[in-house]
Amino acid sequence: MPDIVNTEQAQAWNGPEGAHWARNQDRWDAVNEGFNEPLLDAAGITGEHRTLDLGCGSGQTTRLAALRAPQGRALGLDLSGPMLAEARARAEQESLVNVSFVQGDAQVHPFEEGAFDTAISRYGVMFFTDPVAAFANVGRALRPGGRLAFVCPADATLNDWVAAVSSLRDFLPVGDFGRPGLPGMFSLASPDRIRDVLTAAGFTGITSNQVQVHGVWGRGAGDAADFLLGTGPGRHLMEQADTTARARARRTLTDRLRNHESADGTVRLRSTSWLVTADRPTGSSGRR
Repeated sequence: MPDIVNTEQAQAWNGPEGAHWARNQDRWDAVNEGFNEPLLDAAGITGEHRTLDLGCGSGQTTRLAALRAPQGRALGLDLSGPMLAEARARAEQESLVNVSFVQGDAQVHPFEEGAFDTAISRYGVMFFTDPVAAFANVGRALRPGGRLAFVCPADATLNDWVAAVSSLRDFLPVGDFGRPGLPGMFSLASPDRIRDVLTAAGFTGITSNQVQVHGVWGRGAGDAADFLLGTGPGRHLMEQADTTARARARRTLTDRLRNHESADGTVRLRSTSWLVTADRPTGSSGRR
């Protein structure tokens, strides 16, 4: 990957975090797939559309975009080699011929100007070191009149997994979960911040609509607790605690998650996100 500016993210997603997501791609899709249909509907993908999927991970949304535009094509871009390997394997298993994947950094990737009708992302646009530059680069990749549609987390307090992890403060060094405008998962949690960034990047017609989804986090409270504590942030917190604290944290989290078990034992947690759309202006030259 010769063009990388988000170096910390590249290291993380090509290290243990990327390996974790690649191994658990079906579980992460179960957590987030409720956003797929709203996202693809908002993007308006159909027919011959050429779609760019930003931070595509293991490629579920890329493959769905390709299926919606059988005469078009879909390109998934991500920093993570392990996740892209899974994405390619899944596309081959599904015999999709109009989908491809590239490893790269959307902030600086040398896209062909106007090469895509639509750019989409499910939780892949919150970690840019310079979000204005990144979205401007994506805008250049869209044809004039092309559409950007993405999903990003809303306020941390509106997400059940945050509340669950926050309940462990007595045992683990749980900090805050980031603020709008600062790098991190909740960097775009404010609609005003979203509008400011996208306007500065040259987009118009910006909308932000709140969407809530109850994703599947596990088959039973214990399974869901292990999954949450096995994520990158969960591992980081557990590594800073002693054996006793780790055991108490797991018990506390399991007990908390029992409140979210359905009759069949499935644990569903609410995720609250912004579904954002914006357009590259008609007649735009792509130079910002």
